[in-house]
Amino acid sequence: MTYVALLRGINVGGNNKINMQQLKLVFLDAGMQNVMTYINSGNIIFSNDKLTQNELVALLESAILSSFKLPIKVLLRDSRNISIVVDALPLSWKNDTAVKCDVMFLWDAVDKPGLLDGLTNHVIEDIAYRPGAILWRIDRSNVSKSKIPKLVGKGLYKNMTIRNCNTVRAIYAIMTQSEQRGR
Repeated sequence: MTYVALLRGINVGGNNKINMQQLKLVFLDAGMQNVMTYINSGNIIFSNDKLTQNELVALLESAILSSFKLPIKVLLRDSRNISIVVDALPLSWKNDTAVKCDVMFLWDAVDKPGLLDGLTNHVIEDIAYRPGAILWRIDRSNVSKSKIPKLVGKGLYKNMTIRNCNTVRAIYAIMTQSEQRGR
């Protein structure tokens, strides 16, 4: 099975610095195969057919803590999960200088369809729920008018990890290529 490990809160604002090459070695030492990293924000694509997702999360969080002395939360998604998110992203949604488009990946503890009810202004932003993720698009000129950025520091924010839509699409392409090479 091909997975992406989405690490929460590494290499952000100079905090929790982890070298991606060293992280790749940690995953290999933990028994993962076909390990690849994508950009410096904690996206690790790998294969493992022996352990359950819960076993993988426990093993990887322990390996990261042991190697880097950082208690980093790991969120796993398999290629099917990422495919559902990518398929739900309208092709017109992009992350660039004019538009902000993010995918907020959710831990199970907060994953529910009505999660952001009352927090969104459908006049200035588009938002969609898919199991395990919230998809959000807003013109950058309106970001300060949205309540979504105000989630920082709240309990909900600590139970999500965010990637822009360009990154999510790139991760899915890498996962698909990895699966095709493995066949």
